[in-house]
This record gives sequence, C-alpha cells and structure tokens, in this order.
Amino acid sequence: MQTPISIPSILFGLVLACITYLYGVDSRFAPKNGDEYPYTHIVRMTNASDAWLPLQSEMIGIKNTKPPLLFWQGMLSSEHGNAWSLFNLRWPSLVYTALTALLIGLSAIAISRNRSVGVLASIIWLAFFNTYRYGRPYLAEPPEIFWLSLPFFLLLIVGKRLADSRFLFPLITGFAIGCALLYKSVAYIVPACLVLSLWYWQWRDRRVMEYIQRDLLKVISIGLIALGLFALWFVLDPDPLAIWNEFVIGENAGKFAARNTSYLKDFVWGGDSVGMLLVTGVANAGFLTFAVFNLFYLAISDRKPMSTEEKLLWIWIAVFFIIFSLPSQRSGRYLLPIMPAIAILLAIHWQQLNRWTLWIGLVLQGVVLVALTWLSWNIYLWSYPVWHWFLLLGAIGIVLAGLVQTRFTKTATLLACFLTMLSLSSSIMPLDGVAGRFDTKTITALQGKTVWFPCDFRAKDEEYRFLIPGAEIKGYPASEAKNLTQLANRYAYFAVQAPVNTKFAPCPDCEVIGERLEMRARHSSDEIKAMLLGQVSDNLFVKEYIVFAPFNIGKDTSTEKDACR
Repeated sequence: MQTPISIPSILFGLVLACITYLYGVDSRFAPKNGDEYPYTHIVRMTNASDAWLPLQSEMIGIKNTKPPLLFWQGMLSSEHGNAWSLFNLRWPSLVYTALTALLIGLSAIAISRNRSVGVLASIIWLAFFNTYRYGRPYLAEPPEIFWLSLPFFLLLIVGKRLADSRFLFPLITGFAIGCALLYKSVAYIVPACLVLSLWYWQWRDRRVMEYIQRDLLKVISIGLIALGLFALWFVLDPDPLAIWNEFVIGENAGKFAARNTSYLKDFVWGGDSVGMLLVTGVANAGFLTFAVFNLFYLAISDRKPMSTEEKLLWIWIAVFFIIFSLPSQRSGRYLLPIMPAIAILLAIHWQQLNRWTLWIGLVLQGVVLVALTWLSWNIYLWSYPVWHWFLLLGAIGIVLAGLVQTRFTKTATLLACFLTMLSLSSSIMPLDGVAGRFDTKTITALQGKTVWFPCDFRAKDEEYRFLIPGAEIKGYPASEAKNLTQLANRYAYFAVQAPVNTKFAPCPDCEVIGERLEMRARHSSDEIKAMLLGQVSDNLFVKEYIVFAPFNIGKDTSTEKDACR
C-alpha cells in the first residue's frame, strides 16, 4: 500500500504536531472545555483535606461529578498542591494523548503493513481539532480515550491469537476498561463490552454458538473485573450514598430524562437529536470533517469486500454511536473515543478521498488564518514577535499552495491543520505574558487578602488563583464588572474592568493596586460590528484593575454569595 504523502512531509508533519501540542500548553486561553475549572477546584479542595477520599468541593451538586482517578491524577501531578500550576495539571493529558497517537500508528501499521500509513494515521488523529482541544487541558477525555481504546489497539496490533487468550487478555482488558470507568463513567462498560463481543463474533466467522462457547465467558469476566475496579470507589469512599445520588443517579441516569419536549421527539429533532449527534460527532475532526463524511460515503458505496480489520473498526464506530444515541443528552464529545478508529480508516483510504472534501477544509483554514492575521494587525495594544507574522504568512502560503496544486492538496490540508492551531495559540500569546498578568508587587500586596473578581462560569475563580497565588479569591457576577461604585461599597479588595482607551479614575479614597489586560468573552451586536470595522482592541479587550477600598476593611462579606459557586 502506497501513500501519496512523501516521507519528508510525514516527518515534518509529525514534528509540527509536537510543536503545536507543546506550545502554549500552560496558557489560560488554550482551547479547552469549561469543565477544567470545576475539576481544578475539586483537586485543590481535596489536596487541602489531606485525604484521597471523599472528594471535596465548595460547589453545590458538583463534588462526585467524576470518579476519583482523574482527581488523584491531578493531586499527584501537582505534588498535592506544592507544585500548583496549569502545566503540572495538564502534562499528564499530553502523555495520554501521545501514547494514544503511538498506538494508533502501531495499529495502522499492523493493518496496512506500511509504516507511512501508520505515521499518517497518528498525524491525522492529532490534526483533529477536538483532539487538540480536549487532548491538552486537564480533562477526563485523554485518559478515557487511551484506556478505552487500549484493548482494541492490542487486538489490532497482535491479532486474533491475543483474543484466544483465556487469562492474560481478559485481565489486561478488564483493568484497562476499569481505569476508563474510574476516569469518566460506568456507562462505558456497555459499548466497550459490546464491541469486544462483536469482535469475537466476527473472528468466529459470525457463528453465534461458537462465540458463546469460546468467548462469552471472557467478555463476562472482563466486565466483572472492570466493574469490580469501579466498585472500589464505593468501598473506599466514606460516603457511598453521595456517590450513588450525585454520580449514578444525577450524572448518568439523569441523561435519559427528556430535555425539551419528549424523548421520542428529542430523538428525531432538535439540538439533541440523533442526526445532530452524527454531525457533532463527525465535527470532532475539525477541518477534516468533510473528509470523514467522504470516508462514510466510500464505506457505503465501495462494493469491494473489506478486510477483517476494517470491519472491526467500523463495528467500533457503529456500536459507540448507537449506544450514545440512546440517552436524551447527546453530544459529539461522547464520541471522541471513536476518533482513533476514524483516523486509522482515513489513513488507510487516504488515496481514495475526494480532493474536494479536503479542498473545503483548506478554504476554511484560509478563512481562519486571514481572520487571525487581520485581528493581529488591528490589535494595537502590543507588538507581536516577527516569527508570529512569518507563521501566519507561511500558513496562508501552504493553504494557497494546496488550493492551486492538486497534488499537494492532501499534504497541505494536514500541515495547515497544525499551523492554524499554532497560529491561534500564537495570536493570544501576549495575554499570557506581562500584559495579561499582575506584577510581582501586586501579588505580594495581596498575599492572604480576600479579592473579589468577576465570574461568568462556575469555579472560574480557580483561574485567578494562578494569577495571584496566595490570595483568597471569590467571585461576583461578571455583569457587575464595570460598576465601580457598587463594588466599592461592598468589598475591600476587588477587580473592576474598564475600557482600554479611557483613563481609569478610582473611587474617592480608593487605591489602584495593580492592572492587566483581559480578553472579553461575550460581545453585543454593536461591539461585533465595531470589531469588523477595525476597532478590535477597544472591544475585544478590557483593562482589569485591582482596587483597594480601605473604608471597607473589616466589613463582613461572609453572607455574600460567591458567584463562582
């Protein structure tokens, strides 16, 4: 099997992928999911309790939101809070993502007997935008995907003889799936064991009785081992009833309740429909979304018989899609565990993909890159390093080359995926530097002080704890962030936001302790129109000032509701 991408291009793509994933991994503005804030909060609170269980949280209803393995990972990587940083919380995610990419490559090599296809499969998976978005922050997805996929990778790499193992493989698989359950959800036992059953059945030439006689007991053993590991949470936690109510009933069973009208209507129509699940699931591929749809079309229209390994990959994809279409709450995020299988299939059929599907991806990348270039040019608050402009121009050049040179389209699409993600991180880079941080003098002055910050998401205060280590952070509603008078009447130390192009005047008898730039997240239609006309800095950013109101010293704010909780 040949691949249309040259060996130098593949190696360059691999190096570019490593740079993209490592650059800005500790950034507060790295693409992520908002769940990182609550998870960070639970780790910090549990660290402070000096006990592994029960998990601790100040957020009502969000304590046993996930099994403990994710939080234990954060406790260990942060050295029980002694090395508290975003990087230390996130680096295990990078390790899991790298291991998954490695196993994807080995699996593709085993199937295709071609090393280039294996490396290509790894690069394709890393080029998916949601692999980048979920594969770097402190989230449950990187370990969940690794542990769920490990048994399938081993079967693809070693082959049928591993499936015949009576003890070793069931033990390894039970442990791996058990780890996945302890990271994310007990619900994964269903699709994982069903995929294994259908793989065994496929290897037995679809003879049901032979599967029952030779393999059913193995699958049952795997399920029992995995469930046994998960049950340790209930055994070790001093409050198992809270786990049952919050995690099993609230977090899992609650996903079957009708979200809008009725279960059946939600199933066929609306944002939670099974059709939307298909679209959002495929959209995990980001700029390669249309290539994935092309892959589905090839699988349906191609009358040539598939190899056994390809059938197994499609079973993996189909089972997870069907199982996660059953709950009322349907999200493409739940289908991230099938993306490794899709990446392998894309690499195997890379030559057959219609160039137009990749051409569309290139056009979308070009639009994003031009937008980032325009934004960078119109932000007058700081100067970018020269290499940022070379990065943007080089990325746009590769997109144009891919659009003009058809033989270069597929290579350019993959390279541009990483260059676009890298450009996105580079564009917000200055906010992670001096401009977006409080100086040392400010941090020293606020040691041990209670400071109130605007909060628009639960546990958002955890982000400010990285900005001002040593201060006690509390949150007020973000809608009040520009109301200086109201804030000055309530708090001794507080953050207030003001337009960047106006001179800030603190309240009478108040003192400005520190300032920094902050990027706003929500804009009105008028502000969006102004930004499109070039007034970017004045509308995209605000100046955040920490104000000291000495007349509020000693004022009791214990009854004030923390908006971050």
